[in-house]
Amino acid sequence: MKKVLLSSLLLSVTATFAQHTLTVTVSNPMNSPRTDQPVVIDIRQYGDIHSALVTCNGQEIPCQMDDLNQDEVFDELMFLTTLDKKEKKQYTVTLAEQGEPREYPARVYAEMLMRNDKVKEKNRHNNFIESITARGDCAYSYNLQHHHGVDFESELNGIRIYFDNRQTLDLYGKFSKRLELKETQFYTSAEQKEQGYGDDVLWVGQTFGLGAFRGWNGTEPTLIDPVASRTQRIISYGPLRTIVEVIDRGWQAAPGKPRLNMTLRYTQYAGHRDTDVDVFFNRNAADYQFSTGIINVKGSEEFSDKKGLRACWGTDYPSTDTLNWKRETVGLAVSIPQKHILSEEPANKDNYAFVVGTKDNRLSYKVSYTSANESFGYHSAEEWFAYLRKWKKEVENPIAIKIE
Repeated sequence: MKKVLLSSLLLSVTATFAQHTLTVTVSNPMNSPRTDQPVVIDIRQYGDIHSALVTCNGQEIPCQMDDLNQDEVFDELMFLTTLDKKEKKQYTVTLAEQGEPREYPARVYAEMLMRNDKVKEKNRHNNFIESITARGDCAYSYNLQHHHGVDFESELNGIRIYFDNRQTLDLYGKFSKRLELKETQFYTSAEQKEQGYGDDVLWVGQTFGLGAFRGWNGTEPTLIDPVASRTQRIISYGPLRTIVEVIDRGWQAAPGKPRLNMTLRYTQYAGHRDTDVDVFFNRNAADYQFSTGIINVKGSEEFSDKKGLRACWGTDYPSTDTLNWKRETVGLAVSIPQKHILSEEPANKDNYAFVVGTKDNRLSYKVSYTSANESFGYHSAEEWFAYLRKWKKEVENPIAIKIE
């Protein structure tokens, strides 16, 4: 009798915690190798998944699960694949409604900080937060956070987004391929510079910087103002991708038109110098015009394929303090699907701009950059622009993913 009861109990527990096994086949359509390509799987249909295991030929592959809408249920599973030209690989994905997410070495990093007045060193502040909201009438939201806004990085790049009506992407240039922002907090000390750490490499002012999203008044970009409130938050810390969001509630994007709630989602994958930008509105925004682009770095050389890829290569001081900062050379780029482009504007002293729009309530584009300081990157306009042509081909020919 006891054995029967025990067997019934075990069967009940097993039935309570379901497990799903998926076969995921990925293939490279191009005649060139692909490295660290993201494989993203919607797992909402499989229930309340608590843990996942990804293997290829019996070898465990790092993965992560993300709760995109912050309801304490994982929405997506992702892992990275590297494929030779025309190669196909098969992965086994096991999803379980029990356990905890596995831990893997971090290849990305994200951080939000409030200042700690007791800490004197600018790279050792420790009031960590993961979300902050400022009312639209906040006097100077730029100074609320320690490094003026959320920052994030892969091994190849480092970006901070200013927490004000510019919402500009400012850039950190590296010498070595590694994570650094946890140590420098975007304020590299003299000792760290001697050790080979990177630093801020771009002055942005009121410009787009690297692909900031703005309004458009018919002749020029407009800042994200007025708003009822603006929020920054970290959705995912990694280890393979970090996701941060900027939320503008009640944005008067155009006079006489309904206010918009806008969410800008930035996704940074490990092994990537490019960053995905997804823009979501709470209503159809077909009647609105917006803008994005890149700063016209002083004396920069421009490149455009006239099909949504626009870039520059130039040198300037990253600060108005020209005594304590050296001139920095950077390459910048933005790639926008042609369906979103309303016009490519002539360059002016500030920006290489696009006027963009959407037929519904969302649009997406990508940004990328390099610093000439990099030991692993590009050191001339010719090299940078050649890389971007290859990059766009990869963007337009994503790996194929089949789930069974």
